Amino acid sequence: MTATVTAPALRTARVGIIGTGFAGLALAIRLRNAGDDDFIVIDSGDDVGGTWRDNTYPGCACDVPSNLYSYSFAPNPNWSTTFAHQDEIRQYIERVADETDVRRNIHFRTFAQDATWDAETSTWKLQTDQGEYTFDVLVSATGPLSSPSKPDFPGLKDFDGPVFHSAEWDHSVDLEGKRVAVIGTGASAIQFVPELQKVVGELNLFQRTPPWLLPRPEFKTSKVRRALFARIPALQTFARRWLYWTHEMSVIGLVRQPLIMKVPNVLAKRHLTRQIPDNPELVEKLTPNFRIGCKRILLSSNYYPALNKPNVNVLTTGVERIEGNTVVGTDGQRAEVDAIVLGTGFHVTDLPIQDHVRGTDGRTLGDHWAGSMHAYRGATVSGFPNFFFILGPNTGLGHSSMIFMAEASAQYVFDALEQMEKGNLASVDVRPERMRRWNEGIQKRMKPTVWVTGGCASWYLDEQGRNSTLWPDFTFKFRALTSRFDIESYSTLPRRAPKPAATAGEPTAVPAS
Repeated sequence: MTATVTAPALRTARVGIIGTGFAGLALAIRLRNAGDDDFIVIDSGDDVGGTWRDNTYPGCACDVPSNLYSYSFAPNPNWSTTFAHQDEIRQYIERVADETDVRRNIHFRTFAQDATWDAETSTWKLQTDQGEYTFDVLVSATGPLSSPSKPDFPGLKDFDGPVFHSAEWDHSVDLEGKRVAVIGTGASAIQFVPELQKVVGELNLFQRTPPWLLPRPEFKTSKVRRALFARIPALQTFARRWLYWTHEMSVIGLVRQPLIMKVPNVLAKRHLTRQIPDNPELVEKLTPNFRIGCKRILLSSNYYPALNKPNVNVLTTGVERIEGNTVVGTDGQRAEVDAIVLGTGFHVTDLPIQDHVRGTDGRTLGDHWAGSMHAYRGATVSGFPNFFFILGPNTGLGHSSMIFMAEASAQYVFDALEQMEKGNLASVDVRPERMRRWNEGIQKRMKPTVWVTGGCASWYLDEQGRNSTLWPDFTFKFRALTSRFDIESYSTLPRRAPKPAATAGEPTAVPAS
């Protein structure tokens, strides 16, 4: 398949969407299916896919079952495994984009820089490296796992060898037989560490906090199963619903009754001791001191065995500095290395976009948030008319598929667009008191959750100690709350005159080089 990039001639549309991952495409496809072609999608990459396009590290895969981690309107009967890997997920997204014909509305290789609300015209002015765009409505669908977090350790810039983040894997670097430091033990690291262990001469894993792991029940799907799903779609629908509800039940332990998490805690301990039966010292290093679920629960059946290999050293310390070719831990432990791989996660609670979007008072989202992001129904922020998030604050999950949440968020934005058009509205802006009550309710429901009571410091928490990341309830409740745009919660401004029909036509597509 040949990717296309759109010529930048058309830079005005009713709706502008930033991002072509699952979230951005969910809204773009919703608009296309409704016969609405007055939108432009902006993306800095060469093709669709978002995080599944950008993350290409060895072993990259999804930790949600394939039949659940896909669009509800685009089932794939041909997943090769029960937990799809990066390349297959990327191909799935590309195929859906092709089949729904949204590529002609996408401007690739276009980097969004700053967005400013123009009160005079009730439009958003979006500055990009390809020029200025004007939109009636601007939607941020960049997702929480799109901006790698890179620590600035003293001496790191002077390190003589290759240094790269897992989300920006440098495949030109040959690590075979080399001494490699891996910093971080999050979801990405537990996937690429076993792959690195097979080829490097020595792997030094700097682990500040060990994660809880459960077995990963991955297996190849049979030709019979794939054929049945293709010929009898109801079977795949049933399988998807079964997966959905079994995952949804874990909300009871994560949110309502954290003591229930003692059961998976026992299973996780058993998984650790069974996979490392002959090394009690390593087992002790890898045993977390917090309740399972407080941090993200990870799935792996090859991480622990990899750490038990003779060419792996687990250093239970953070990194203090880099001296020449030596990584120095906070407790003084040292490791001489030839390369450094950062598995240090993403900017989740400090979204980079917060410093580049200015609302009615000229201040940025970051100014309004003051270190703790918040939004109404994960979608809108008071003082930023016609600006929406898909997968905004407090829409993350620790148990199920984010695509479910993306579709629900896209429905909320779509209904907002419908109601604005029917009501001939120039702008909608969530009322401050509604947003305040919503977020007070979110934090009240957050108090008994394992994310607050589990005894850990996680990336779910922002600099003020608030969990501004996760949704503290069942996902079907979120879908119900976002199925309709509650316009009564918004201040509205009518258009000065009926908006003329769009006559701009379609952007011109040219092949990517």
